[in-house]
Amino acid sequence: MSALRLSPARARANANLSTSIRNDRASQTPGRALLAPRQREFRTLSELSYPTVVKRWPVIITSIVSTVTNVNHSLHQSPTPETEAKLVEGKGIISKLSSLKYEMGRNFVLLPIEEDGEGNVTCYNDELAMYTQDEKRWFTMNWLFAEYRRLRNYFAMTQHWRDFDPFFTSKADTYKSSSGAIIHLAKALNGMIEQSDLLKDFEAQGSPLEIAFMEIIQADLWGNATDLSLLVDLKYEDLQKLQAVGAAAQAEQAKLILRNDLGQVWEFMKRLQRGRVDIVLDNAGFELYTDFVFADFLISCTPFVGEVVFHSKSIPWLIEFIIPLVTFTRSHSTSWAIDSLLDREFFASASTLPTPTDTQNLSVLAHRWKSHLASGRFRLSVPLDTTLGNESDSEIGGFWTTQFAYQDLPTAAPNLLNEMKKSDLVVFKGDLNYRKLVGDAKWNPTTSFEEALGPLAGKITLLSLRTNKADTIVGLRQGIEAKLDESNPDWRISGK
Repeated sequence: MSALRLSPARARANANLSTSIRNDRASQTPGRALLAPRQREFRTLSELSYPTVVKRWPVIITSIVSTVTNVNHSLHQSPTPETEAKLVEGKGIISKLSSLKYEMGRNFVLLPIEEDGEGNVTCYNDELAMYTQDEKRWFTMNWLFAEYRRLRNYFAMTQHWRDFDPFFTSKADTYKSSSGAIIHLAKALNGMIEQSDLLKDFEAQGSPLEIAFMEIIQADLWGNATDLSLLVDLKYEDLQKLQAVGAAAQAEQAKLILRNDLGQVWEFMKRLQRGRVDIVLDNAGFELYTDFVFADFLISCTPFVGEVVFHSKSIPWLIEFIIPLVTFTRSHSTSWAIDSLLDREFFASASTLPTPTDTQNLSVLAHRWKSHLASGRFRLSVPLDTTLGNESDSEIGGFWTTQFAYQDLPTAAPNLLNEMKKSDLVVFKGDLNYRKLVGDAKWNPTTSFEEALGPLAGKITLLSLRTNKADTIVGLRQGIEAKLDESNPDWRISGK
C-alpha cells in the first residue's frame, strides 16, 4: 500500500487551528525535538526498537564486518606503509563493531558519541542526556535516534577509512539488478522528450501530459518502471488511445493507494512557470534513477519546472540511503549514478543486458543529465565535492541525519527551512522521510496530515511519496484501517 500526501504552504491555504497551536508551542523550546506527549511516549516504546535491535541491526553490523574484513584481506596482499596503517585501522573498526553488536544484544545503555570532527556530535549527546537511564537502553531507545551516528563515528575517527561507505557495494548491486527497468524508462523518457510537442496541451482533463505526469510520478513512488509502453515512440494518432488506456490503468493503480493527492498535485503544478522543485532523497540505486527521471520529465517535458534541487544524506544511513560522495560524485565533478549509465562494463553482469539501441538511449539520457547538472537545472543542495560527514553548511547538509523530526525544522534548522521556502514544491521520498515528517508517532490513522506535521504545517508546500513499511500512518478515511486489517494484517509494513 502506498500513500501520497500534499500539504500546501500557508500562503496557498488557510492554516487550521492545530497548526496555530503547534506553532505557538514551537517557540518555547528552540533546538529541542518538539513532540506532542503521545509522540514522545511512542518514541520510547520497545515495540519498534526491540525487533530492530534484535533482528535487523545485528545482520547489518555483521555485513559491515564482512565488508571491512574483505578490504583488509586485499590490503594484506599488497603491503605498503599506507596499507599497513589502513589495515590496523580496519581491525580497530571491526573490534568496535563487534563490541557494538554485543552491547545491543545485552541491552546496554547507549554511550555518548566521541568527538570526531564532524557535525551533530554535541547535538546528539545533548539529546541523549535528556533520556532516562531506562529509556536510553538499546531495546527501548527510539531507534530512529539510535541509527546510525555511532557507526559513522567509527569510520570518521580514522585517517584512511573516513570516506569509506560500507554500504556502497549493496547500492551498486541493487542499481545493476534493475537494468531492465532502467533501460525501459530511458527509452520511454527519451521518446517523450523527442515528441514533447504532442504534450503541450495540458489544460483539458485527462490530457496526454497529465497522463504522462501521473505515470512518471507513480514510477517514482513505487520505485519501478510501471507500464510506460504507451509513452514510447509516441505519435499523434496514439493520443486518444493514451488518454483512454492511460486513464483506465491509473484508475487500477489508484486502488493500491490509500491516500492519493495526485489530482491536487497536478492542478498545483499547472500554475507554475519554470518553478523550483526540491526532492529530499531516500534510497540509492534504482530509486534514485527514478528520481532523476521524474526531475528530467518536469524540466524537459513540461513548462512548469526549470530547476530541481536534490537533498541527500551526509553520512551512510541504512543500507541504501543516498550520500553525496557515492550518489553524485566519483571524481568530485560528475555523478556516479549517471556515469554508470555510460559504463558498458557496469551492466555486463546484469540480468538484462543492454542492446546497442539500449546503450544509445542510456547515453542520450546520461549526457542530458550531465547537461542539467552543468547548467544548474539539476542541483545538489551542497557542493558536488562534499565528502562524507563534511557539509559546507552543517545545517543545510546535515539536518537529514540528525535525531530531529522534520516538524522541528522551524527551530532546529531555520536556515534549511528558509532555503526550502524558496521552492515551489518539496517532495519527500520514502518511508523514513514520511515517518520523520510525522514524528514517527503512533497517530490515529484518521489524524490529518497537516496536524501530524506540527510546526512544519503551512511553512512549505510539500508532497510525501511513500510506500508503507512501518506502522505510522495518517490521513486515512474513517473505516479504511479496519477493512485493511481484516483483508491483509501486514498492510502497514508490506510496502505494497
